[in-house]
Amino acid sequence: RYMETFSAYSRQFMGGMERPDVDKVSGLSPVIAIEQKTTSKNPRSTVGTITEIYDFMRLLFARTGDAYSYVTGEKMERFSEDQIFRTILEKFKDQPINILAPVIKGRKGHYRELFEQIRKQGYLKVWVDGAIQDVEPKMQLDRYKIHDIDIVVDRLVITEKDEKRLQTSLQTALKVAKGIIRVADQQNQVSYYSKFLMDPVSGISYDEPQPNTFSFNSPYGACSRCDGLGYISEVEEDAIIPDRKLSILNGGLAPLGEYRETWMFQVLKALGKKYEFSLAAPLEKLSPEIIKIILNGSPDMITVPVEYNKYNVQNYQISFDGIIKMLEEQQERKTEDQGDDLDNYRVVKICPECHGARLKKESLNFKVDGKNIFELATMDIVTLSAWFEGLETRINERQNIISKEILKEIRARIGFLLDVGLSYLTLDRTAR
Repeated sequence: RYMETFSAYSRQFMGGMERPDVDKVSGLSPVIAIEQKTTSKNPRSTVGTITEIYDFMRLLFARTGDAYSYVTGEKMERFSEDQIFRTILEKFKDQPINILAPVIKGRKGHYRELFEQIRKQGYLKVWVDGAIQDVEPKMQLDRYKIHDIDIVVDRLVITEKDEKRLQTSLQTALKVAKGIIRVADQQNQVSYYSKFLMDPVSGISYDEPQPNTFSFNSPYGACSRCDGLGYISEVEEDAIIPDRKLSILNGGLAPLGEYRETWMFQVLKALGKKYEFSLAAPLEKLSPEIIKIILNGSPDMITVPVEYNKYNVQNYQISFDGIIKMLEEQQERKTEDQGDDLDNYRVVKICPECHGARLKKESLNFKVDGKNIFELATMDIVTLSAWFEGLETRINERQNIISKEILKEIRARIGFLLDVGLSYLTLDRTAR
């Protein structure tokens, strides 16, 4: 019966098959032979997105998920303006404090214009890289170093008579720093407070979660390294240098081939002169540092002489970005029908940033009942169904009210997959 599902053309090669000499055969289910064939070639389509289960899970995490710091692992906190006021009154009672409004966090620059703007707004002091400084005309920092800059909004001792002043200063600081303030005590120990989700220890903050925060097809949720694909395509060093016994002149760099009078070989000659290596030397004799410069480039300028004729030699000052960058630029200039030569030199790897989860680290640190959305997406349908079963007993009352209809939709779709025998699937399985 299985053979009869083949086409007549295929059956001719199998020879004749006699029917069995029996009076009755019972208990056999119908024979169906179906080729596994997917119509979707989109790498972004998954079982979760096609069934819409993942869409409802995104809504569930956006509305009921608890945020945790990716630095300390602590649960993120948010404060109302009144809570910040009461907390500071209690924590710093009878202590001198500085109320700081952070304006720059972990960025390079001289910030001359910023300091001038702060001075014109009437502020006298700033907190720069952990120390208080006076705001002076033409003040600037080392532009090549990373800086943290806060405006010192007020300096006061926390007492009952200064409560009104504290409240006013907090309102000003929250307005200047867009909902975030820092408080430094007399030992320069800093505490963070925010109207948004914030780690009170490290000071990192998250935007308010939305459904697209958990979408790998949205720039708001996708891992920036792999753009939400979960993998990256990288040029492989061993593919560019398949035989290290060869020299550059003899074709040791596969994309370039043997030596020719081309611009790239002139650049490599100049590179060899600057870093003191020979293009005639086997690549295995070159140091790892030189190989790295050849492949990935160097920030230093090199001089490339180009001889147009014996009376006309021009010197060009250029920076060298490396063979890999050259290949990528060549590929970008190619049209689609010219093919993809770069495929010969690259390999697909799991994204080192998100480890295949497709989402940015902030998105992966929102959890429901201790699980992030990627952990749920990697469960098979049976395990996922069991996890959602009785979830109401493991979350709080507010989360229950919000998630009631969402859970109903998720369970209906999971139930359908179980009914049609697809319990082995996971939501993160690609549809192509």
